[in-house]
Amino acid sequence: GIFRCRRETSHSIRFTELWSVTLSAAYGCGVPTYAPSARVVNVGELSLNQICMLYFSRTNRVVVGEFDLEKEEGAEQIFPVPSEDMFVHPSWNPSCVACGNDIALVRLSHPVKISDKVQLSCLPPAGELLPNNYPCYASGWGRLYTGGPIPDILQQALLPVVDYTHCSQRDWWGSSVKPTMVCAGGDICSVCNGDSGGPLDCQAADGRWYVHGVTSFVSGYGCNTLKKPSVFTRVSAFNSWIQQ
Repeated sequence: GIFRCRRETSHSIRFTELWSVTLSAAYGCGVPTYAPSARVVNVGELSLNQICMLYFSRTNRVVVGEFDLEKEEGAEQIFPVPSEDMFVHPSWNPSCVACGNDIALVRLSHPVKISDKVQLSCLPPAGELLPNNYPCYASGWGRLYTGGPIPDILQQALLPVVDYTHCSQRDWWGSSVKPTMVCAGGDICSVCNGDSGGPLDCQAADGRWYVHGVTSFVSGYGCNTLKKPSVFTRVSAFNSWIQQ
């Protein structure tokens, strides 16, 4: 969970038993009904935050419009997803999360119904890099702190971008961080175990929201470890693969 600063106020898309999913589109995207808000969090210890995609069952499903995992609120849309409709990046190595390519796509059987509870994030332009300290938001249902409980309510945190120059310094993440990744947060708020696969959404000058990152991993010493910001797959490094 997002080293919890505050709970989310809008709905999201959940991949049952694997991760929350943000759908992306180039048209009619990026204008949510509810604006995100910042919050503050605790600190704790932590372990590698990754989810392996090699063990799909026949019961995988995407739940769109999810907010409270314990309640049916009327906004949910459920899509069964067979394993043949899940596409893991061909270079992903579950034994080496720091090697990168921690990204996958899910093909839904029919279109999602857009509503005030369900909106789309845009794909960022290919190769786009955000400047240091650019405000972005992560969301998910992961642990509230290292070793802590898993929330029922969707959580969200303001995570400013940490640019590659800083994040790849020897006393930060060093060579564990690749140019195809983006770092964010890590001083007050962070993602935590169970947030993997969730979005890092950032608002552009045009007012639209773009999914710039996919939650990948955190430090083995804790979700909010000094000089170990949360690490995300950088979506703009994979545009050609996503669109092929």
